[in-house]
Amino acid sequence: MSSIQHLFDNNQQWAEQIKKQSPDFFKNLSEQQKPKYLWIGCSDSRVPANDLLGMLPGEVFVHRNIANQVIHTDLNCLSVIQFAVDVLEVKHIIVCGHYRCGGIQAALETTSHGLIDNWLRHIKDVYRFHKEKLEQLSDETEKANLLCELNVIEQVANVSNSTILRDAWERKQNLTIHGVVYNVHDGILKDLNVSISEKS
Repeated sequence: MSSIQHLFDNNQQWAEQIKKQSPDFFKNLSEQQKPKYLWIGCSDSRVPANDLLGMLPGEVFVHRNIANQVIHTDLNCLSVIQFAVDVLEVKHIIVCGHYRCGGIQAALETTSHGLIDNWLRHIKDVYRFHKEKLEQLSDETEKANLLCELNVIEQVANVSNSTILRDAWERKQNLTIHGVVYNVHDGILKDLNVSISEKS
């Protein structure tokens, strides 16, 4: 039987290192959760929100799923947004996609991937909305990168059109949604300049 003991060892070392730098860190962390940011990202293991933002535990509230989708019938995602907005009162919601995303790539393919095809249908819809622009590109990497960006823009719109955000803005809550893409090749975030801070 294989073991994950090395993960417990890593955790012990990590906790000791944090306590060495800041002896009261975990005590303070356990007494409150007041992040300013909600991160909606992809489940991809190469895109760790806290690390790439340079933030410690407690500073970012995180929701992740395949290809960073915000679907109006996904009660899991909507519950996270509602808690972040209504209870934690975050100031920023960041929707982050990433280049070389497996979900985006699978949505571009015609082969069947099983159950996940139902989830990817939403990305295929984004493709359909922008088919003319995407099909002008002959380079498959460029096409996947553009679809990744268009998908983020669509998800930003989905967040902004949720009843949660519309209600928050109605009561004048200070809250902005941002769309960004992470480049796994160099670790840099790209701002897509699609931020929304009020009901349209």
